Amino acid sequence: MEASDTSALPNLGEVLGGVLERVPREQQPLLVAIAERLAAERYRGWAAQPSYDAHRSQLLACAQREEEIADRIESLYPDAAAIRREILAKNPDIEEINRGLFAGRPLSEQLTIQAQGELLGAATWRSFAREASRAFREAFQACALLEEKSAAALEAILKLEDSVRPIS
Repeated sequence: MEASDTSALPNLGEVLGGVLERVPREQQPLLVAIAERLAAERYRGWAAQPSYDAHRSQLLACAQREEEIADRIESLYPDAAAIRREILAKNPDIEEINRGLFAGRPLSEQLTIQAQGELLGAATWRSFAREASRAFREAFQACALLEEKSAAALEAILKLEDSVRPIS
């Protein structure tokens, strides 16, 4: 696995911030929950890659955390499914933007981007928590911790992969 040049990676804050701005503030946590489910799919795809057999359990644990985050957030909104459909209908490019961040990149770069995304997610949940009622604040803070666990898992995988990469 080759070390990636992080300067060539997309600026997730800019890309995802632009998408967040399109959605009313009260719906933004549900937009992020949509992104969490997309990330869970991505983790499961990586876990299925033969080159990542040694990391399958960690990647699947990350996928599970993404689903847990989405479930927690959706449970806060009685009409979550309807709002999610509305967000997707008004922003049909969300899945393509998400895919485009990772498409055509080596797996190590994809993991690096995802690790950055997890840290950005943690910061986003904390930002939401600062403005939220107590019930929402506690859920958002719990989500931030889950994001950080996944970021740490990815960073550990990347570090391990770098340590076993042959010197050319």
